[in-house]
Amino acid sequence: MALPLHHLKMTHLRLLAHLAETRRITAAADLIGVSQPTASRLIVEIEDILGQPIHERSGRGVVLTVVGEALARRARRILTELQEATVEVSGLASGDSGHLRLGSVTAPALSLMLPALRTLRLTHPGITADVAVAPSALLCQELRAGRLDLVLGRPSEPRDHEEFVITPLDTEPVSLLVRQDHPLAGRGDITLSDLTRFDWVMPADTSPLGRAMVQAFKDHGMPPPRQSLTTASFLLTLTVVRQTNAIAPLARAVTDVFTASDSGGYVTLATPLEIDVGSYGLMTRRGQARTPALNRLIDQIHGQVPV
Repeated sequence: MALPLHHLKMTHLRLLAHLAETRRITAAADLIGVSQPTASRLIVEIEDILGQPIHERSGRGVVLTVVGEALARRARRILTELQEATVEVSGLASGDSGHLRLGSVTAPALSLMLPALRTLRLTHPGITADVAVAPSALLCQELRAGRLDLVLGRPSEPRDHEEFVITPLDTEPVSLLVRQDHPLAGRGDITLSDLTRFDWVMPADTSPLGRAMVQAFKDHGMPPPRQSLTTASFLLTLTVVRQTNAIAPLARAVTDVFTASDSGGYVTLATPLEIDVGSYGLMTRRGQARTPALNRLIDQIHGQVPV
């Protein structure tokens, strides 16, 4: 037979939970802020709803019946869940907690996103995040579909300017990465002809970096260098550069990380090429409701942008 438990009130549950702990009606009444007669009336109400006795008097106070114990156990769980929910909702409302779904192209992921998240981790450890690093076109699709809350990247098609709020942040200059003992490493007189003698690891010609590379050589009246490998894989690019004499164009924010130490195994070349992929920005969906946690991250990202 189904019991009408939905008629139980929060006061009933709180009284049951404390009654199981104290075994005394007066003590339980004090803990929920009611008088002893009121507590006794609440017990009668519970038993009327259940159609079952939940307690028995004894010389030492109150003994809960099997039904009373079972209901008190559930009441404690419900109250605990509600308390945890209160903490969680309060954290979400204040921006002290929350989960963010983020996307970024490689350079700002290293120069802006990670430092911002590192700071948030120290100041607001309740904020967690998933970060996807991918080309702008894919990230814009995910942002449009609502699977990302924020993207650091570039608009990939005309409608992005209508559907996204785009805040320009910085440009993305490019450096040429080679292994530390590359034949051109350390030279200050490198010419474009020197560069074309070696294989290159390049992104696709249709990518922003690929187009920037083609344009950079075209500006000097030269065709783009031969490619031993075309890949969007960052890990594969680093591996080929480490193991061969290939040259890889990468965002300067990336090469700075891998050339920061002499023991890193990589260096950049001093060349007459000036390559810039162009500006990138912070993108969110137009009309999107920004949570306090997301606003905290956006403030941190803006704080990382060079003045």
